[in-house]
Amino acid sequence: MRYRLTFIAGVALGYVLGTRAGRERYEQLKKSVRQFAENPAVRNAAESAAHSGRDIAGKAYHSVSDKVGDKVPASVADRVRSLRDRSSQNGEDDWGTTNT
Repeated sequence: MRYRLTFIAGVALGYVLGTRAGRERYEQLKKSVRQFAENPAVRNAAESAAHSGRDIAGKAYHSVSDKVGDKVPASVADRVRSLRDRSSQNGEDDWGTTNT
């Protein structure tokens, strides 16, 4: 019984010390990630990557829909056409950015 009590006390102490150290490390990592994300160079790179990704996806969407549009069932082709018409009519995509 004495060894069990010693073991349980050791586990409890290890848990408390480990969680405190883990929490401090978590806070340190969170702070460094926040600083990295707020860096203007990182933000510009992320924005340009997102913009070029949207441009490439739009071009791929139109080229694939033009080539495959005749070879799919009519119901699917109608959906693709309605999506294409919707995106060209209002000038904005689902993300709130303008199509150029």
